[in-house]
Amino acid sequence: MWSYALKRAGTTAVTLLAASVIIFAFIHIVPGDPIYVLLGDTATPDQIDALRHQLGLDQPIILQYLNWTGHVLEGDLGRSIFFQAPVLSVIADGAETSTLLATMTMIWVAVIGVPIGMIAAVRHGTWLDQGLSGAAMLMASIPTFWVGLYLILIFAAWLGWFPSSGYPSIFEGGVVNLRYLVLPSLALAAPNAALILRLTRASMLDVSREDYVRTARAKGIRPWQVVRRHIWRNALLAVVSAFGFTFAALLSEAVVTETVFALPGIGRLVVQSILRRDYPVIQGVILVIVVVYLLVNLIVDLSYRLLDPRVELQ
Repeated sequence: MWSYALKRAGTTAVTLLAASVIIFAFIHIVPGDPIYVLLGDTATPDQIDALRHQLGLDQPIILQYLNWTGHVLEGDLGRSIFFQAPVLSVIADGAETSTLLATMTMIWVAVIGVPIGMIAAVRHGTWLDQGLSGAAMLMASIPTFWVGLYLILIFAAWLGWFPSSGYPSIFEGGVVNLRYLVLPSLALAAPNAALILRLTRASMLDVSREDYVRTARAKGIRPWQVVRRHIWRNALLAVVSAFGFTFAALLSEAVVTETVFALPGIGRLVVQSILRRDYPVIQGVILVIVVVYLLVNLIVDLSYRLLDPRVELQ
């Protein structure tokens, strides 16, 4: 496993290098100039040239990239053009919201998707299975922002059970502030839980057709023991893989949800930075997302061997 981890570390480094080139190039190709966002349309040519020189935007694009990557290797993602603060501190301000939102979403996905998927698989072919599968297909096809708006309407406007927007830090008001993330996490969890439900059901049905499962049933082992010992354990690998991709995908899906619920998270920061043409923040956030995505995939791959020692890592 250690040799595999070292190989993956090398692959990850090459992937990050390629990602940094793509990120930097595409962001600077996008039309717009942060100078005019900062100074406005009334700025004089001298003011524009002075600020462009101060920010280093008058240098050749290759030199700008080399300067950026050099600072990144030192742990410095640059300085925000708009906030006039280190990019790392700007990202850290929204990291709490996005991390807690993703964690709560994954809890909902696990609590809703996995057990219901198991029930649908065990009750395969019955009206309960058809009903749960149909509901899952419906939830997977509904846009996240639509779910979020109706959650706000029902549970915030009509019932008043949860706040409709914003998020004060738990470090300021305690864990009670997590109630601000209940509705956003449910909106994000709805389509993802539906996909996990479908995958859990399909994986368990595939495993249940194996010869060793038929043998276990022929021996007279109780049905719930067959499910627990033979079916669920062997169907777990596909589900774990899906959880890894789902968690990584939440980082991009959260952009819409954080905008709908006005959450001060990474997703909303990206949207604001794009509108302001804040290149260092956009580059830094996307690079952090790429790193998290790669780390999650590495952890998922390593977990295969822990769940099933027969799996060979290559």
